Amino acid sequence: MSAYEIEQGTAVGVKAKDGVVLATDKRMAYGSFVMSRNAKKVFLINNRAAIAMSGLYADVGAILRYLTAESKYYELTEERAMSLYAISKLLSGILYSYKMLPFIIEALVGGIDRDGQPRIYTLDSLGSVSEDKYMAVGSGATTALGFLEDQYNDSLSLDQAEQVAVGALRVSMERDASTGDGIDVISISTSGAVKEKSLRLRVVEES
Repeated sequence: MSAYEIEQGTAVGVKAKDGVVLATDKRMAYGSFVMSRNAKKVFLINNRAAIAMSGLYADVGAILRYLTAESKYYELTEERAMSLYAISKLLSGILYSYKMLPFIIEALVGGIDRDGQPRIYTLDSLGSVSEDKYMAVGSGATTALGFLEDQYNDSLSLDQAEQVAVGALRVSMERDASTGDGIDVISISTSGAVKEKSLRLRVVEES
């Protein structure tokens, strides 16, 4: 099985003027075989940061355990939450240290940083880090990015950013067989409010 067949599903991140939205589809597929229609791939790391991932689902779980444990340890020892850049660099170090037998994931880390600004960082499977206003990763990323580039602007509100993220995933579902079955969304506002939402979509559309 090729790396492309394993790197399935799509994750999207959109930065708004008052927060960040991360969203993923709910399908877990290996090649052409659908293993689950209820796979969660977007998670809170702490009350101001979240991560969305695409790729091998076992690796998604392993990365989440690493980050959650390290983030909580930092909070206990330093008595403050890790910055978004620190979380991204921590994940980058983990991914790079396994470059000979890599975790097969791509990730988006997003939330509200210590200075109160919303930020999104993109990481590939070898740990490269870049900051973006919007991004999509996974097997449906090309289609999703086309939608994001058309719809994004710097004045988006958090609600509008959520609509754009969901729209990008819906477009990906129409073209990518490995993306589908629903959408999980996490929105984090600059005021500190966190919202999680799950949208169930019909597997087969009615005629």
